Amino acid sequence: MTVFPAEWERHAATWLAWPYDTTSFPDRVPAVEREYVRIIGALAESETVKLVVRPFQKKEIIERLASGGVATTNVEVYEADYADVWIRDWGPTFVKADGKPAFVKWTYNAYGNRFPELLKDDTVVDQVPAFEKFERIDAGFVMEGGAIEGNGAGVILTTEETLLNINRNAGMPREDIEERFARLLGARKVIWLKRGLFNDHTDGHVDEIARFVAKDTILYAWTDSGPNHEIVSENLEILKKATDAEGRPFRLIPLPLPEVTYDWGELAPGSYCNFCIGNTVVLVPQFADPHDAGAEEILRQAFPGRAILGADLTDILYGGGGIHCITQQEPNFSRL
Repeated sequence: MTVFPAEWERHAATWLAWPYDTTSFPDRVPAVEREYVRIIGALAESETVKLVVRPFQKKEIIERLASGGVATTNVEVYEADYADVWIRDWGPTFVKADGKPAFVKWTYNAYGNRFPELLKDDTVVDQVPAFEKFERIDAGFVMEGGAIEGNGAGVILTTEETLLNINRNAGMPREDIEERFARLLGARKVIWLKRGLFNDHTDGHVDEIARFVAKDTILYAWTDSGPNHEIVSENLEILKKATDAEGRPFRLIPLPLPEVTYDWGELAPGSYCNFCIGNTVVLVPQFADPHDAGAEEILRQAFPGRAILGADLTDILYGGGGIHCITQQEPNFSRL
C-alpha cells in the first residue's frame, strides 16, 4: 500500500535549491536571493529546511542566511551540481510505501525538452546523500512534481495539457497514467483538468490553477476576463462535477488571478494557487497586485491554525515558477 501525504500534514523538512542562474533571473538574482532568505527563515521557525547549493558554496550560503536572521541550526545544506531551482519538479515526491518512508523519482526531461540546459537536474537526486535513507522508487515515467496535487486521501488533480502531452511520454493513454498513479502514489481517483495558465512554459502545471486545502476542499484560480478566463471556466465545470474516491462532491473556493505582466508587457503566469504550506505558516505569493490582500485573506480562512505570510514573487516569477515550485515537503513519516 502506498500513501501520498497531503502537503498540510506534518513535515520533517522542506527542500529548496539556492538560486544563482542569470538565465532564469536576468538582472534579478540578488533580489531573488533576498526573498529566499525570508522564505527559508519563515520555514525554519517550525521545521528543518534542507537546502541544495552548488559545490563549494555551503559556507558562503550559511553565512548569508545567518546574517539575514535565519535560525541556521534548523538548516541543512547539501552541495550538488544543478541547473535551476525548481526542486518540486526535478526532486523527489515523498510517499509512504508498504509502511516505509520512500520517494518516487520521476524522469525529468526539462518540460518536454524545452530547456536542454536544465536536463542535468534529472541527476540531482543521485548526488544528495540525504535521500539514501529513503526507499527509492524509480517511476520510469516522465513527469514533474508540480504536475500533480493530492488530497492525502487517494485523489490526484492533474491536467491533460501536461501529462497527455506528446513531449512527456509519447502520448501515453490516460488509463496507463492512472494505473501508474495508483501503483506509485496510491491514487484511487484522478481528476483531469484541461489546461493550465496562459504562457505557462510547464505545459499547464496544476499547482497554478487548483490546490487542495483539505481532503474535501479545492481552491481554484479564477478570473472574469483576459486570456485565462476561458481556461479557468473550462476547469471549473470539471471541478463542479468531480467527486472524491467515495463519490462526494468537493467544496470549491475561487482564488483570484493577479494581473501581472513581465517588463516587456507579456502576461505572466502568476497565481496565488502556487502557495507553499509549512508546519506553522502558509507562504502566499504576492505580486504588488490589487488582489494580493484578498488572496491572503482567502488562505487565512483556509488555514486558521497557521500564520499567513506574503512572499514577494515579483522577481522569482521571471524564472517561470512560484513559491510552490521552489519547495518540496518531506513528510514527518513518524506522524503518518
